[in-house]
Amino acid sequence: MKVILTAALAAIVVIVAVVILKPRTARADVLKEGDLAPAITTQMVSGDQITPFSLTDYRGKKVILYFYPKDDTPGCTKEACAFRDGFSQFQNAGLTVLGCSIDSEDSHKKFIKKYNIPFPLLLDPDKKIATAYGVANGIPILGLDKRVTYVIDENGRILKVYPKVDPAIHATEILSALPPPPPAAASPAATEVPK
Repeated sequence: MKVILTAALAAIVVIVAVVILKPRTARADVLKEGDLAPAITTQMVSGDQITPFSLTDYRGKKVILYFYPKDDTPGCTKEACAFRDGFSQFQNAGLTVLGCSIDSEDSHKKFIKKYNIPFPLLLDPDKKIATAYGVANGIPILGLDKRVTYVIDENGRILKVYPKVDPAIHATEILSALPPPPPAAASPAATEVPK
């Protein structure tokens, strides 16, 4: 009888633990190409400065918005450094790079300084942005965001979604997917027909 009671108590403890520790899932699906990018209003960290941020201020520009789990962790550092290393190419292609995680202002500042990150990192401490973009609780046990990247077009629509990211090569993958730049326009002298 004692064994049965012990087994029943253990089973109840396991059931309660499973219910309490059940991984939380994201509240929204990952956005799809063609979807309107949800509005974002938050603070951004650029260098050691904190400034207001609104995605609507970037209308007319293409934006790379990448979500990552945590500052200064191996995969997230590889990804941020890959974007850093390709930053001038992204700028030359007319793309604005923005990172976003649930980390604090101080964590972002330290991460930017330590790795010389040249682009802003958005603050999302309450996971409202991550939830709107379908990436919240991608690592349920830790409550961290999924690693997903969105390319947003000039009209605020999702142009491309990268739902499975290899942090080491992701920035290069985006650069290689960009259309080639248009050919340089010929000068008038070069197009004149000889008489």
